[in-house]
Amino acid sequence: MPNKTLRLLTQESIIFLSIFKWVVLSTLIGLIVGASTAFFLYILKLSSSVVSSYHYYFLALPLVMALCFFITKKVAPDAEGHGTEKVIRAVHQNSGRIRLRVVPIKLFTTIMTLAFGGSVGKEGPCAQIGAALASGFSQLFRFSAEDRKKLVICGISAGFTAVFGTPIAGAIFGVEVLFMGNLLYSVLLPSFISGMMSFQVASALGVEHHYYSIPFAEVFNLKFFILTGIAGVFFGLLSVFTIRTVNYFERFSKSLTMTPIIKGLLGGTALVVLTFIFSTDYLGLGLTTIDHAFSGADILWYAFIIKLIMTSITLAFGGSGGILTPLFFIGTTAGVAFAKLFGLNTAVFAAFGFVSILSGAANTPLAACILAVELFGPAITPYATIACVISFFMTGYHSIFPSQVLSMQKTTSVCPDKGREVEGSDSHINYHTRKRIVTGRQYAKKVFRSRYF
Repeated sequence: MPNKTLRLLTQESIIFLSIFKWVVLSTLIGLIVGASTAFFLYILKLSSSVVSSYHYYFLALPLVMALCFFITKKVAPDAEGHGTEKVIRAVHQNSGRIRLRVVPIKLFTTIMTLAFGGSVGKEGPCAQIGAALASGFSQLFRFSAEDRKKLVICGISAGFTAVFGTPIAGAIFGVEVLFMGNLLYSVLLPSFISGMMSFQVASALGVEHHYYSIPFAEVFNLKFFILTGIAGVFFGLLSVFTIRTVNYFERFSKSLTMTPIIKGLLGGTALVVLTFIFSTDYLGLGLTTIDHAFSGADILWYAFIIKLIMTSITLAFGGSGGILTPLFFIGTTAGVAFAKLFGLNTAVFAAFGFVSILSGAANTPLAACILAVELFGPAITPYATIACVISFFMTGYHSIFPSQVLSMQKTTSVCPDKGREVEGSDSHINYHTRKRIVTGRQYAKKVFRSRYF
């Protein structure tokens, strides 16, 4: 009995010391990321206000994108594109190692891209900068590879939280986004603490966060319930369309045998032409349009398509920035279009689209549901949750983050090879029929023959 008691005390003591260790480390990461994010957002706000004072500021986009593309390719290729994807890849493929040179390059290229109108977000760079600082911190103090990955995940959560002002959703996003269908409980406490500290530090340093008040009557209605489910299907299909469009432009850019400077000039020129055709509403973060959608203002029904094209061009042709804010724009404006089609409350379905696109495109349904609570309040959340979960399943085995690892089956009839990255996983998906299991290519041939021959 004494030996058993001693072993029990030893076990609890070790666990307590582990908890204490991660409370301290995650607090430090939260402080570092919160301060760095506040600095980044301050510089971004200052530069954007200066640049936007010129009426045709977006005419400089070709030169800006060419410069950003050139600098990124030559100095820090890891800083290319939207930052969260690079962090996920670093965790899965490089034990969380991220070179510190990413920080100044990502800071400069993102500020230049956004200030002059590139259609990207600010959360991806904050997550990547936070993760790079966390990686540098872990290497400085010679932490193990496993601890380094945990600290990098804390950097993701802290960056997300500091930008959007949603501590719980940010923490969950960091531990949910690495795997499709798996939550890293071992990093849950550090992620929560780093996110909370980052949020407090950023707020104390003057970062303002925007929350929305959606008028919503909490009365069950069968018609509304059914339409919410249909909206979830719509947002799931839109998530797939968004992912495939972004990937198409990336492949198209890579297929062009041009120098980075020429590609940047080409992409920037395309954005300038689209801006003259459709207006400046689709440049930059697009937060004004999102606010208009929630206030009931008139929004073009195809606004989400324009934003998707401009974001895809920006990311594929040298622009630097995040993908989540454009997803929020796409989901919000698509929600308005869906509501108008059925004569529904546009603000409510704009909120559904805001979180459902995140759930589907990023495969983070839990973070999206909690985001609905933190941004829109508890009354709307049960219905938003339905739309989020349906969107998540409708997206299938696609992701806006190609390095995300498959770890679950969304249905027993479509079976991916677990443990593979989403990128290139289509050829490794099997389909269960009543008689046997066939590959995706065999299944497609079977359907084609049955329909046309």
